[in-house]
Amino acid sequence: MVLANYQETDRLYSGTRTLVYRAIRTTDSQPVIIKVLQNPHPSFNELVQFRNQYAIAHHLEHPAIVQPLALERYGNGYALVMPDEGAISLPDYWQGEIRSLTAFLDIAIQLAQGLHYLSQQGIIHKDIKPANILIHPETRQIKLIDFSISSLLPKEQQQLINPNILEGTLAYISPEQTGRMNRGIDYRTDFYSLGVSFFEILTGNLPFETHDPMELVHCHMAQAVQFPADSERFAISEAVQAIVLKLMAKNAEERYQSALGLQYDLERCLQQWKTTGEITPFQIGERDICDRFIIPEKLYGRETEVKTLLEAFDRISEGNTEIMLVAGFSGIGKTAIVNEVHKPIVRQRGYFIKGKFDQFNREIPFSAWVQAFQNLMRQLLTESPAQVQKWQVKIFEALGENGQVIIDVIPELEHLIGKQKKVSELEGTAAKNRFNLLFQNFIRVFATKEHPLVIFLDDLQWADSASLKLIQLLMSETDTRYLLLIGAYRDNEVFPVHPLMLTLDEIRKESATINQITLTPLDQLSLNHLIADTMICSPERAIPLTELVFAKTQGNPFFATQFLKSLQVDGLISFDFTPPTPVSYT
Repeated sequence: MVLANYQETDRLYSGTRTLVYRAIRTTDSQPVIIKVLQNPHPSFNELVQFRNQYAIAHHLEHPAIVQPLALERYGNGYALVMPDEGAISLPDYWQGEIRSLTAFLDIAIQLAQGLHYLSQQGIIHKDIKPANILIHPETRQIKLIDFSISSLLPKEQQQLINPNILEGTLAYISPEQTGRMNRGIDYRTDFYSLGVSFFEILTGNLPFETHDPMELVHCHMAQAVQFPADSERFAISEAVQAIVLKLMAKNAEERYQSALGLQYDLERCLQQWKTTGEITPFQIGERDICDRFIIPEKLYGRETEVKTLLEAFDRISEGNTEIMLVAGFSGIGKTAIVNEVHKPIVRQRGYFIKGKFDQFNREIPFSAWVQAFQNLMRQLLTESPAQVQKWQVKIFEALGENGQVIIDVIPELEHLIGKQKKVSELEGTAAKNRFNLLFQNFIRVFATKEHPLVIFLDDLQWADSASLKLIQLLMSETDTRYLLLIGAYRDNEVFPVHPLMLTLDEIRKESATINQITLTPLDQLSLNHLIADTMICSPERAIPLTELVFAKTQGNPFFATQFLKSLQVDGLISFDFTPPTPVSYT
């Protein structure tokens, strides 16, 4: 490494993405750690992430955070310069240390303090793992590093992409970071990753041991975590296990809601351990209070509808093809219901794609179909080269020499199968028939037993006639299997002779399977549970506010949550910071 004003002394780490060196800054003889990118021609995204480490951490002042010294130009990229205080990676330290429960609890408490500080600064780390934790072997001071994908946003929404290219480290990411949980990403994602890290430190193994990315995603989403009956390292008390399992809850609402609540429980364990030599079970989370205004993202009052949708997916996974219609007013929660199907799709290794019809672009044929399959092409292109080649063969078999017909509608397909030769021009009905036949063949490539396909078309009330005709043809085609077509529409905007209704009538005449979920506003009981969870109070105490919100919104979920947010913004809802009566450790 050649970097002005720095003299390299030792290489510490060489990974697939980065190199890390120990060096001396010649201007003042200060020992430093320098991190550079492996790629001599980094992509724009790599450069942004690298700068992000410096931009976020440079202003942080906390003992548990490494504060970088400088960001230097290096080749076509940057070099991140950090102070060298003699710290080593936590995995290296833990392997060489006489491991003990006391040492673990001391480390865990420091990490809880660090996460509390990040939370106060409005920072989500998004890549908590042992490799990103340093420890000084003598002082045992913990330091968090690598803020390359950290966020300053209070909440993010992860798009549905291939697990191989997800941000973060797949073995440690939270279920919501997979983009398949119908949940946004907030500060509680770091608690899940911290729980995985704790599990690994305590047991020596990850909670989910698999090298298959999609299987690992499914484990994060649905598989329960179990501690080994006998740890090879040291006895792990029931209370410590409960703390780790709470951190690793699948839904963010069930995890710790504050790092201070976590710290309190860990300190309680440490005090018991030092005082008595054992940790007796206690009720964890007693001091865990969320001081943020967060409306839970779980669904209230929709259990029956979700069950109906999941049963439909189970049927098509066995070889059926059907349409599931989801009807209701704007804001009633149609999309939220549909997104619940992600979980079984991951289990079955299926594909979920979606498109949305536009009220002002009805003259554009197949617009929602195009959006959906553009998304699918992007998913396929991120798979392994061997898998991409398999898809290419299957698509060539389905389309023959007419691939250009589909590329004209879905240009992204060309990235997958390459340029195709021109096809003969057809007019009118002949062109439509050729396209419909080829598109049906194209869809059958992806709707298979190994990979059931779910296509979600939103706002069907604005669908063009060509799209409606394609739906009719797909449902009448007996060769198409393992396909679930979900269509959402606003039932207050259609009428008996609306094109959508007429198309559905034609499909029913052909004995195709059409099921429907009609969403109604939330009743007061369901709305009361939502408000009680939001306000962190009992359902009884939330009744007056529930009655007000119900009167204003008539139980429409979107309007209800927006009304609650407006009350909070206007200062009519606020957190009571009056401290509770002190509780002593017992």
